[in-house]
Amino acid sequence: MAAATTYLELSEASGSAHKFYEVVVDGTRVSITFGRIGERGSTRESTFADEAKAVSAAEKKIGEKVRKGYAPAVKGGRQRRAITRREITSVQSSARQAPVLWRFHSGAPAFGIFIGEDEAWVGNERGDVFTLAHDGRVTGRYGLPDGVKCIVADDFWIYAGCDDGRVYDLGGKVPRVAYEIATDVDIYWLDIDDGVLGVSDRQGGITIVDHEDEFQWSRRSAGDSAWMVRCAPEGAFHGHARGVTHYAARTGDPVWHAETTGAVLFGWQEPTEVFAGTSRGWVHRLSRATGAETARYRCDAAVFSCATSPGGDYVFAGDNHSSVYCFAADGTRLWKLGTGCGSAFSMQYRDERLYIVTTDGSLACIDASPAAIHAAEQGELPQRNDIKADHWQRVEATAEVETVVASAVPSGGVVVECVQEGGRMRVHVISDGYDRSRAVQFPKDIRVPGARYLVTEIHTSASGGFYRARGEIKRLL
Repeated sequence: MAAATTYLELSEASGSAHKFYEVVVDGTRVSITFGRIGERGSTRESTFADEAKAVSAAEKKIGEKVRKGYAPAVKGGRQRRAITRREITSVQSSARQAPVLWRFHSGAPAFGIFIGEDEAWVGNERGDVFTLAHDGRVTGRYGLPDGVKCIVADDFWIYAGCDDGRVYDLGGKVPRVAYEIATDVDIYWLDIDDGVLGVSDRQGGITIVDHEDEFQWSRRSAGDSAWMVRCAPEGAFHGHARGVTHYAARTGDPVWHAETTGAVLFGWQEPTEVFAGTSRGWVHRLSRATGAETARYRCDAAVFSCATSPGGDYVFAGDNHSSVYCFAADGTRLWKLGTGCGSAFSMQYRDERLYIVTTDGSLACIDASPAAIHAAEQGELPQRNDIKADHWQRVEATAEVETVVASAVPSGGVVVECVQEGGRMRVHVISDGYDRSRAVQFPKDIRVPGARYLVTEIHTSASGGFYRARGEIKRLL
């Protein structure tokens, strides 16, 4: 009997879904391939006792997808989403070497970084996300289907935005899809605040979606190449080729616009200010309330990353000549040193350490204490620890969920249920003690109508308007 193939696609008019699902039945073997349209995707194979059981299992899987909106399609009829990766020629710095305590080589150019209380996160162009202790010890590795654009934190949730147009929740044992971006958006940067996702793009646009991944509003700025978006309760700060624009949270109306010297290539925010690094070598310091410039900082080349110490007492920048800078709040340059490992695509400061991710794929920890910087300026450097993670296996992103019998549910978990409401699939808590009218932010690609899931933790959002699932998820039978 010849192999039977069923090919389905889900490509919504809004562009938020753009994926395929292919099922091949060959005798007793069922092969399922799924992923973003135009990409290779992931494949899972199963073998059954006889052909009839294989066909039945395949029909069940196909039926589930059709009920979710998938439809038969011709492979190759639709194209994959547009992707732009930041390409720069990194020149070796002529400055003295910075005091690098340790350096981890991730294996590919790295854009994503987040430094938390306990761990450092780095994501690279191959879709690898590593976690490390603050002393540089590798503690974990995730595998995402495409290159990592950026890593952002929202309270104690960690998200990775990727070239495949998806944003992955990294809070559980395996990565899960939290958001999907419209296919016509060539993503440059992402940020999240209380579940609200902001996306800036190649055309200079900004798109805002809520915790349910539902479109809220979008705007087109006066400039293109929007490498900066920073989300806050009062709205979004959008940096592009013509400067920085603040849009109101609910309406998307422009609040203020500030011109910059050069195109904005990176952005940072503090509680009352935003910072924009530009192609002309400047970092602009702007009031979040009014857009007024309170200071600016001069670098010797295009600024590809910037960050501050808490409150903005010190301002750091990285240029495309493999140098990093430190300025006092008033604009005085305190020092300039070379990274020794490429130009910093992104950076973050914490506890007198400056962490950078670079063009050669490194996550480097620089001792930014006054004593260490003074010693480095005299040519005295610490012994650098070079770290590798060759033995760590990738924990791949997946839509598969472990199943457990409902009667065997352990105590301590929370039960949620998927329901259809107004053409959309929602998730609500059904365990006692929770508001059943609130939606739950829940992975998109594991939802099945009528299904119930056991969740390790449920937390109330900062706004109090919805719940957020965290930790391990199991489907109840």
